Amino acid sequence: MELKAFKAFVEKHDNFEIRVITHAGSHFYQAELEDVEGERHMLTQRGKPMLFRSLDDVYNELKRAGIHRAYLVQHVPHDEVIGRDAHYSEPLTSRMPLVF
Repeated sequence: MELKAFKAFVEKHDNFEIRVITHAGSHFYQAELEDVEGERHMLTQRGKPMLFRSLDDVYNELKRAGIHRAYLVQHVPHDEVIGRDAHYSEPLTSRMPLVF
């Protein structure tokens, strides 16, 4: 979802979840929006996923879009390596609330 469409979606809807995603060992972050139907939309720029170098960069971009809350999700390859299903949507096991 392009940044302009992302901002328009946020202005018109109130039932969605924003996730700031990082992978273990990575220094980059991505932002994802999940709507009420469960569809996920990665924040993109010119058709490519936007990568942020710090949480502050993500916060600033989301603030400009009118968002002040999100969840930090860190993907850990350990779950996949040992054959366990990853449960990134369960709130108490993998997500940390962010308020900025």
